[in-house]
Amino acid sequence: MSTDIFKNDESRERVAKWYQKFLDRAAIETTSREVSTSYGTNHVLIAGDRSGPPIVCLHSMLTSSAHLVSELTALAGHFQIIAPDLPGQSVKGPPVRLSYSDYSHSDWLHEILDGLNLKTAHLLGVSLGGFVARQYATAHPYNVSSLTLIVPAGIASGSLSRGLTKMALPIILYKFRPTEKNLQRLVDPLITTWDDDWAAYLGDSFNDFIPNFKIPPLASDEELNQLTMPCLVVGAEKDISFPGQKVIDRVNSQIPSVETELISDSRHSPPTTPEFRAWLGNRILEFTGAIHPAS
Repeated sequence: MSTDIFKNDESRERVAKWYQKFLDRAAIETTSREVSTSYGTNHVLIAGDRSGPPIVCLHSMLTSSAHLVSELTALAGHFQIIAPDLPGQSVKGPPVRLSYSDYSHSDWLHEILDGLNLKTAHLLGVSLGGFVARQYATAHPYNVSSLTLIVPAGIASGSLSRGLTKMALPIILYKFRPTEKNLQRLVDPLITTWDDDWAAYLGDSFNDFIPNFKIPPLASDEELNQLTMPCLVVGAEKDISFPGQKVIDRVNSQIPSVETELISDSRHSPPTTPEFRAWLGNRILEFTGAIHPAS
């Protein structure tokens, strides 16, 4: 069922401008596709080597395909990057918020892949996108060539009280007094390296989207046991929402074939530096077999 995910038209227009801003930041050629789903027409951003193997990339809460593609350009020379906009989480996605208590997100993604005639693909998800990617891989393991989860939701959780202490007051302060100082208080628990665009966008997103900060439930041991494809899980050491070491410990104990990386000193949003983008891109390319590890 469609709903309004923005506070007003001005909010929607502001977030649409941010979409274009991050698309411009990507600085690579992209095309757009529209795919029909049960939840409405869905925008999909496509980039990279159109003759390369497909990697389906799922963005985080309240961002977009453009935000994610701008951070994954290191993959563009080896993969066809396919980035659908999640329902209820992007200005480009269908304006409907799906339940976390069933497999609605997996069903949605299955329709996207069917609409693109993709029988198998590499799959990557960040934060909330990691929850969706994991859920789909559990339901359709033979359709997933490899699974990469970056600071994923739904594996391990942090302290609710600590999260509220770190985030609730700054959100309220910024809502009523959107100053530079309050913006820094708001984004400091989230971002690892200061980035003017990311910081300003996060400030606007907290104000422009109608709030819905529900966190997906943790996957059961059985759901993780069913991830039979090669998996790479990247956690962030200082992530207050999904503590990196707890995430890594859990996947190591439950996923049959998994490689892990812990980003030291990283908050939930990993660094947005050229050096980190290059490292992450190379790590994913090596994991998926797109390039051979450096000797």
